[in-house]
Amino acid sequence: MKIKQSEFIKSAPTLEHCPTTGFAEFAFAGRSNVGKSSLLNYLVNKKKLARTSSSPGRTQTFNYYLINNSFYFVDLPGYGYAKVSIDMRKKWRHEMERYMENRDQLKGVIQVTDIRHDATALDKEMANYLQHLNIPWLLVITKADKIGKTKQKQQALKIARELGMKDPNRMFVISSEKKFGGDSLINELANLI
Repeated sequence: MKIKQSEFIKSAPTLEHCPTTGFAEFAFAGRSNVGKSSLLNYLVNKKKLARTSSSPGRTQTFNYYLINNSFYFVDLPGYGYAKVSIDMRKKWRHEMERYMENRDQLKGVIQVTDIRHDATALDKEMANYLQHLNIPWLLVITKADKIGKTKQKQQALKIARELGMKDPNRMFVISSEKKFGGDSLINELANLI
């Protein structure tokens, strides 16, 4: 599948504000500052569709992007950002759980991690949660250009093991900066629609 069209549609602070079109949705989840927005921009081949920031915690709503007029990418708030108040973190967690447990249009969750860091307790918690919900789960390991090629596969497999990812066809090592690895992810998403 080729992505030919993409546009920002809306920011939804709660499940009730999400679009009602019925289009399939793919949610991007991950710790703050792992590169979710950069990944989205790379996949749609636009530099500034999703707002990126070097400051963690920038995404604070469900940000909807319509792709090819047929499905959505949904950029979720990053989990685990320490400088956000405890109340705000609880609110985000509650809304994400409501979204993942109740959104019939949700066809898959792309969990995004940074290749330079081992899986955290929060990453493991998210992976377990997604497996428990039986939602199609894909693991994207970003920033692959930040380490040597020989270490990429070794580190990616380590992260996959730590998160319980057993299907190598659902794991993708990607560099948004150097633009590699995205085509195989897009093809897998097409299979889930």
